[in-house]
Amino acid sequence: MKILIADDHRLVIEAVKAKLSEIQADIEFVLAMSVDELLAGASDDIDLAMIDLNMPGAEGQAHIDEIRRRHPAVPVIVLSGYEDPAVMRSALERGVLGFIPKAYSPEVMLSAVRLVLAGGVYVPPMMLSSVPPGVIAGIPGSDAAHRASATGGAQTLEHLRNVLTERQVEVLQLLSQGKPNKLIGRALGISEGTVKIHLAAIFRALNVRNRTEAVVAAQSLTEA
Repeated sequence: MKILIADDHRLVIEAVKAKLSEIQADIEFVLAMSVDELLAGASDDIDLAMIDLNMPGAEGQAHIDEIRRRHPAVPVIVLSGYEDPAVMRSALERGVLGFIPKAYSPEVMLSAVRLVLAGGVYVPPMMLSSVPPGVIAGIPGSDAAHRASATGGAQTLEHLRNVLTERQVEVLQLLSQGKPNKLIGRALGISEGTVKIHLAAIFRALNVRNRTEAVVAAQSLTEA
């Protein structure tokens, strides 16, 4: 596995490297501390790029756009000190697959990375809770909350617990934390296959199509 880490703080780079090394032992890291180094080090064979927004040579999120243009198949996660939902939304609209605030714990970062590597999208909970349901532009299925609340009594936590089993609620809670199926199963003492069965039931109950829609819909219901 080959992971690119772009950040202008060496301590951040080393901390991220140390945590991501838990994924597997033989990860090759490509490091960049400026936009020039980022563009020079990026390549199509990179499995994941973790990129800071503020680094020498950065102009807004133009360097994210350039990486997406040059290497559209490379999954990109933004790792940033920003916690502004508008900035998060702007990054996700650009096609990045995750936004991880640096204030988050290393474990949350690792779970988010695992989720993205497994084909998912990591949306920070603070983003979901700070914008009205259905207006997270650029995230596929962001209208899921509207669809889930189309019937009168749907916008209640009680309804959520009525349509899901207790175990399915636990699965959904862990899903909302960005955990992949394997870690959900490990936390609940069930197999990965059983997790998939629960997820399929959750998708049907919430009238959604994927993991991101399920998180958005569940956030809307619990807030209501």
